[in-house]
This record gives sequence, structure tokens and C-alpha cells, in this order.
Amino acid sequence: MPERILIIGAGFAGLWSALSAQRLIQLRNKQNDVHVVVIAPKPSLVVRPRLYEANPSAMAHDIAPLLHATGIQFLEGIVHAIDPSSSTITYASDTAGVATATLSYDRLVLAAGSSVVRPEGVQGLSAHAFDIDSLASAATLDAHLKSLASLPPSAARDTVVVCGAGFTGIELATELPARLGRHMRIILVDPSDAVGAQLGAGPRPAIAAALAALRDRDALGRVRVDATLRVPSARAVFVTGDAAHAVADPAAGQAALMCCQHALLLGRVAGHNAAAGLVGAPLVDYAQAAYNCCLDLGGHGAVICRGWQRDVMLEGDMAKRVKQYINGTLIYPPTDAAEALAAADPGLYGDSDELFRQMIETTKGAA
Repeated sequence: MPERILIIGAGFAGLWSALSAQRLIQLRNKQNDVHVVVIAPKPSLVVRPRLYEANPSAMAHDIAPLLHATGIQFLEGIVHAIDPSSSTITYASDTAGVATATLSYDRLVLAAGSSVVRPEGVQGLSAHAFDIDSLASAATLDAHLKSLASLPPSAARDTVVVCGAGFTGIELATELPARLGRHMRIILVDPSDAVGAQLGAGPRPAIAAALAALRDRDALGRVRVDATLRVPSARAVFVTGDAAHAVADPAAGQAALMCCQHALLLGRVAGHNAAAGLVGAPLVDYAQAAYNCCLDLGGHGAVICRGWQRDVMLEGDMAKRVKQYINGTLIYPPTDAAEALAAADPGLYGDSDELFRQMIETTKGAA
């Protein structure tokens, strides 16, 4: 009698366990000596990584043809018990779980997967909470989301709370606006103090930027814009200056500050792009990774800092003269029309680090 490798589960791990075993069996020409059997409720691979997407009921892949073609036997059933002492399993061969049978094995691979555990004692959880742990539960949530459009407009209808800011929670939260097709308030709840805490620090800036982009306004009430300073939901509208939440330094995940230094370039980029689409010119992206600030300290001079961490470059009387030059001369627009239009080119604004270096050198030379 042939020996039997029994694999419980037809998910990714179960399927590839079966294929790997069958591969080696065929390489050794032992097909008549060892048989591979997969037992699962259905010969269907549920693509769980995609259950956060729309139409999750379509995320099931029929593996019956593949199993048949590779010589792997499929047994429809749900395993209830494993008895290692007798090398047998007990399983139900019907969905009701009434008709049971036993099956022996020579090797067993348990690949039954996982299922979400709903904590007991949370009021309203069973009645109002959904999950996307399985194909059926994801389809139930999808149907509920689609039904919301038929309800009267309200804050409750347009609010979705996602419990868990891990891998699945992040994917679901960032996909929901596109699925629902209207402005929604998405709330992520997690015991950690950072989104995606278990994913590590590496992807955190990208995650934060993606979540931030889902909101029309930031905590200061500024309108979120794309790299061209355009409002994503209103393509003919650009926002700039203190009214805009624009990313100045993508690598650092740093937005532009509400300051004159950033307003000078934000204005140039917004004006250029507003006209560009009308005159057939290319749009330009806003970027201002270099940041410098100069703080007036009255009779104690001033202090000039560089970078988002504000490392001190210069302080005292020399810094005061730089501050006075900035406020008294540099930030004023030219009075000559031709000079003003030439200076409005966003490409001529230059690196603020280099600008500050030149100002400091000029001030030192004049001292």
C-alpha cells in the first residue's frame, strides 16, 4: 500500500507544501509509492492578502485543476482531531460536520492557517464589528460598505473605525476612500504609539505620508496638496503658502512650515503651475529640503540654525546683521517689473543653504 503524505489546509502554505512534496516524489520516481493528499473545505486558494480590496468574493482561486494535473489528491472535509499515536485524523466530510470519518497518514503537514479571535466582553462587537479574516467575512463587510450609500447622510454613516494599525489595518484604511467613493472619516485605533509599530521604523515615513494624504486638511487646518501644489480632489485648484500642507522634504517626511522662507518658493511654484496647464508648459514640483531659520534675540543679537533639527550655524551680532538683511532687504519684491518677473521663476530660487552661506560670507566681509 502506498504511503500517504496528508496536508491539512489549502492556503498558500498548504498548496506549496503539497507541490513541493510532489515535486520531490516525482524527481525520485516514487509516484506509485507515496501519495500526496490535501484536505480542506474546498479546493480553493483564498487570496487573503487581497481581502482588503473591493469585491473580495472574487479573491478565490480554484486549485482543483492544478492539483489534478500534478497528481495530488484533494479530499473535501474539515479536520476535527489529530491522533499522533495512531497516525490518524478525524474529519467531517459534510459542511454540517455530522458525517465523520478517519484517515491514516504516514506524514502529516498541518497548514490549517489562522482565524481572527474576537475578544469577549467588548460591548457591541458581535453586532457591529466586521473583519476581513476570511472570504466570507470580507464579503460581508463589502456588502455593508456598499449599503451605506443608501442611508441618510450623517457623521456616523461617513465614519469608519479600523481597530488595529498593523499590516492589514493600514492596507484596509488606505483602500477604503477609493472603495467608498466619497469623503469619509477613517479612524485607526491601536494600542501602540506609532502606526505600523511592528513593521519597524523603515517604512514608517511612507506609511505616515499615505495616511496623511487621505485627509483633506492637516491638524493646523491647512489643505493637503500634491507635489505640484494642486488639490487632489479639485484639479483646477492650487493652494500655497500658509494655507497649504505641502511636502518640502519627502526623504524626511517634512512638510513646509508656515514661514516666509517657504512661502517665497511655494508662491512661485503655485503661480507657475496655475498658468502652465493653460499655456502648454510643464508643471514643476515643489521641493525645499534645505531649511534655515534666523531668530532675532533683540539686544542679544540673533541665532541662525540649519536643518529640520535646527543645528546652530551662527549666533550673536553677526547673526543679527544677517537677520536684518533678510527682513529689511531680501524678502521685499523688486520694484522693477522686469526684475520682479525674472525673479518669479521657481527654478531660480536656489538652495537656501547656499543662499544663507552667501549671506553670511557677505555680512562677514562687510563687517
